[in-house]
Amino acid sequence: MSYRVLVRIRAQRDIDAAREWYERQSPMLGEHFVDEIDAVIRTITETPVIYQRVHKDIRRAMTRQFRYAIYFIVKGDRLSVLRVLHQARNPPEWME
Repeated sequence: MSYRVLVRIRAQRDIDAAREWYERQSPMLGEHFVDEIDAVIRTITETPVIYQRVHKDIRRAMTRQFRYAIYFIVKGDRLSVLRVLHQARNPPEWME
């Protein structure tokens, strides 16, 4: 099944803030972070149901090189990315 991906505003803000932080740490690291997020989202669209449910219909996918979790929900043919948060963040934050 082909999914339409919607990155919610809060998730995009999460990605932008992390990219900026990584860019300040090392040139091109922010771009590498965004590339990994994009790759994980593409993988999610292939088989979203294999990812662990963490609350009701919300699922979580982890990045490999960065300690980030992508929280998403699937409804019909739409996959909505809700938040992209560092694993050290307060767990209830993604539930807002």
